[in-house]
Amino acid sequence: MNAHRRVRAALGVVVAGALPLTGAGIATTASATAVPATPAVTTEPAAPALGVDAAAAIDDPLALSRQLQDAAEQAASAPTARARTTTDAGIRRELDRAVAGLVDDGAVAVTARVETPDLTWAGADGVRELGGHARARADDSFRVASNTKPMIATLVMQEIEKGTWTLDTSVEDVLPGALPRDVTIEQLLSHTSGAPTASEYLILDKMQDPADIDEYFEVLGEHYSEGDHVRAAHTAPWMLEPGTGFSYSNAGFVTLGMMLEKVNRTDLDELLEERVFEPAGMRRSDYPETPQKRGPFLHDAAYTGADGAGWYSIAHFDPTLFRAAGAVTSTTKDLAAFNEALVTGELVAPETVTDMLTPRSAELIEYGLGTYRLPDPCVPGEYLYGHDGASFGALSVNFTSLDAERQIALGVTGRNFTADPEALYDLNELLVPMFEATC
Repeated sequence: MNAHRRVRAALGVVVAGALPLTGAGIATTASATAVPATPAVTTEPAAPALGVDAAAAIDDPLALSRQLQDAAEQAASAPTARARTTTDAGIRRELDRAVAGLVDDGAVAVTARVETPDLTWAGADGVRELGGHARARADDSFRVASNTKPMIATLVMQEIEKGTWTLDTSVEDVLPGALPRDVTIEQLLSHTSGAPTASEYLILDKMQDPADIDEYFEVLGEHYSEGDHVRAAHTAPWMLEPGTGFSYSNAGFVTLGMMLEKVNRTDLDELLEERVFEPAGMRRSDYPETPQKRGPFLHDAAYTGADGAGWYSIAHFDPTLFRAAGAVTSTTKDLAAFNEALVTGELVAPETVTDMLTPRSAELIEYGLGTYRLPDPCVPGEYLYGHDGASFGALSVNFTSLDAERQIALGVTGRNFTADPEALYDLNELLVPMFEATC
């Protein structure tokens, strides 16, 4: 087996679900796009043809969520007095060492933040771009991927507060033909619509050879139009009948973004700036529509194995592939500011916050409306609220206690796409001490 064949076989489906489809303003309406017949429901996602063994390595859209739960459980099982009896200086040193350890083990860059009533710590290590020399800094921005979803959910809930919609509003009533099945806003927000993620279909549609790993990473820099997204949502098989269970869907949040733009007659980047970023004090956040990024930025990178193609820089990534499911770029400080503004009722009313944080499903993850919860490692019976994100070359984490007094936020570039989970760093080496530091 040649080197590229080995890498393709190990790569798996990097788009199956951990990549949020997110995006910005969409100019045309979904109903203007030709829509094929409703596809049959399936309980198995279709796998892109990235090598003959790709299906065996399908990327789990909830893998990072499960790792976060594991990290919280590890932190909860540690001696409860550990963080309280350690000096602030000792906690900072431990966190700094953990950040450096991830870079030593293969991360390109790490930026992390912990906030408690007694401690505010921010650390960073690594370089801003694969093969570069500029050092990563704690206030550098990065792709937050699915951490975009709580922000989009906030905009949707603002429309519900205004009376524009209700949670029972039908997508078909707002954007006829956008999806092949009629679902509600609540189902899209809670990932219970059964809609596909559809990311892999967008990418494969741009490829001449679906088994060419070089082409695969190259087309991540292509522009993905509204029509591309609508076609993908109609081409990909649906996972469940609407309302019958939880199935993570990027396409669902892309649809919500389209709906927001239609009713407001305003691009999504402007809506986020005016109604989320500015009121939350998120001064370094953006909803980009092109690959170019200004200012200090941590660029995505993907590792595909030492035996094959190795590392790929994804600095050319076009955010129209993600749209409203994950296109936002931000910093750890801004992510923490968003969570604080959300749970304290600065962005939506307190009763709306409660509705957003209340799980609609507990079968795979305790997911509410654009956000989910983890058991609080410090306070038995309580929870931390937030989201995670995974782009093609970056990971993000953002969680807060209900009173916003204790928070963690994390960004890591350099993502492992080999079949070996130990090929690069173990994220828990940093997540566990971050959780412990909030206790």
